[in-house]
Amino acid sequence: MAKTVFVVNPNSANGSTARVWPDIAAAAKAHVGDFEVLFTKRMGHATELARQAAESGAELLVSVGGDGTGNEIVNGLMRPDGAPVNPQLELAIICMGTGGDFRKTAGIPKEFADAVKLLSGGQTKTIDVGRMEMTNPEGQTVIRYFLNIASFGIGGDIDSRVNNSSKALGGFISFAWASITAMLMYKNQTVRIVLDDAHDLGERKIFSVAVANGQFFGGGMHVAPMADLSDGIFEVIVMGDFKLHETLGNMSKIYKAQHLAHPKVEHYRARKVTATSNETVLLDVDGEQPGKLPTVFTICPGALKLRTPA
Repeated sequence: MAKTVFVVNPNSANGSTARVWPDIAAAAKAHVGDFEVLFTKRMGHATELARQAAESGAELLVSVGGDGTGNEIVNGLMRPDGAPVNPQLELAIICMGTGGDFRKTAGIPKEFADAVKLLSGGQTKTIDVGRMEMTNPEGQTVIRYFLNIASFGIGGDIDSRVNNSSKALGGFISFAWASITAMLMYKNQTVRIVLDDAHDLGERKIFSVAVANGQFFGGGMHVAPMADLSDGIFEVIVMGDFKLHETLGNMSKIYKAQHLAHPKVEHYRARKVTATSNETVLLDVDGEQPGKLPTVFTICPGALKLRTPA
């Protein structure tokens, strides 16, 4: 396998990635020379392709797609025990999705013509990865990883709506519309949260809880402005028993990181978060909806190398 491998989701960005891929490829060749291209053909395929590249000795893996593609790729790059498959491999991202939340924290340019320049420039940054022992839709306990943010509560409902609707109007409008629709129907759920096996927050009604490695989710919501990809700890943002008028009144504040002052919003820091519930509480993982509680979130410090701006 080539030293540089591109994993491309041609259906990302509402299908526009397939149309602009020849331009991306031409720009990439000027920066890295020869490379191998692997196109995803189905959900979960990027995980298989990333694992194949990592095990075959690739040195640079380039994700071309959205946050969902990046999430699949990181699941191919990590072993079940929290260690990387190939510690020498470096990940680069050309964001072509509708949300593009992870790239904002990482400082990766939005336009592919600028992002592709990092393939020969920029710097290598060691970042943390989130690990989950989660419950899949079939009720089985499985291991899953995330680069950016995992949340539970309304986020899973929003993901389900976004992923089953057209994204032709872009990430911001798609997520905002799904959020408003979900808010009108969602009922706050009772969960129990324990931090680092020691700090029991008890059972409480929640609107949403974000376990954050990165800062943004939901198409630009600045939910955890203090989050650092390389500090070895999660920022845990608990949005409590919000009423409908409070939710609608504060939605715009999340995009501006002004929600933390609300009396029903709490902020904690932890390396491990255990969340359980007697209700069906859905997960939102890097914009995907892969399962539900109970879930144990743990941080994997310095697990991956990421190409970022200098």
